[in-house]
Amino acid sequence: MQKQKFTDQMGREIEINFPPKRIISLVPSQTELLFDLGLGDEIVGITKFCIHPKEKFKLTTKIGGTKKLDIEKIKSLKPDLIIGNKEENEQQQIEDLTQHFPVWMSDIETLSDALTMIEQVGDLVNKKEEGFVMSSQIAKDFELLKVDSLSIKPKSVAYFIWKKPNMLAGKQTFINEMLAYCGLKNVIEAIRYPSFTNEDLKKLNPEVVLLSSEPYPFTQKQMEEFQTIWPDAKIKLVDGEMFSWYGSRLLKAADYFKLLQSYL
Repeated sequence: MQKQKFTDQMGREIEINFPPKRIISLVPSQTELLFDLGLGDEIVGITKFCIHPKEKFKLTTKIGGTKKLDIEKIKSLKPDLIIGNKEENEQQQIEDLTQHFPVWMSDIETLSDALTMIEQVGDLVNKKEEGFVMSSQIAKDFELLKVDSLSIKPKSVAYFIWKKPNMLAGKQTFINEMLAYCGLKNVIEAIRYPSFTNEDLKKLNPEVVLLSSEPYPFTQKQMEEFQTIWPDAKIKLVDGEMFSWYGSRLLKAADYFKLLQSYL
């Protein structure tokens, strides 16, 4: 092993023993990516939300949640690399961890950011070729999806991520980019994840309403509630992982979005 320097997506330089042998992942979509890149024995810690792959979830040590990391548990695992995300992890906890370990952070808003992350993580964990092949396949799939979407008249959409309060995905989010690839136009002009009262919702008047399976598990009950607000809208429960997981899950997302287009 030798020391090697890498720059993360926040422009921070880290130095690690390469290739890393004890990796902790702080984000579900990146945990799935690491396993799909062929890492098994190297991953020593994941969050309680890193549910894919299921068999690996059962066998791997949990280090808390993405927003509430168990710092002492992480220290006890003695990682030589920690991989996190700017949006999904808490800044103060990340700063605490950087005092003890190399922490590589992703920062993802677009598909391009996600493809770059996949290739950079591949380099970081000694799986450069695997990362490039995966990134190339995803790019190809989404380019074909984009062509299909151009033949469809865009419909306005509201994408819910939470209930009580009603929180929707706005601009400058990865979800917003995925909606565009589906041929949908986000009715939310605000950035990030603004909240709305029921009265505010009525003014949006979307043609399509998508209720995500995560982080809030929307059900048929909420579909019926929102149908009373927008009687003419097409309302559908959707797989939130396809819209918000920006790692290897993207290999499945394009086909999922094609099926969604046929429904909408």
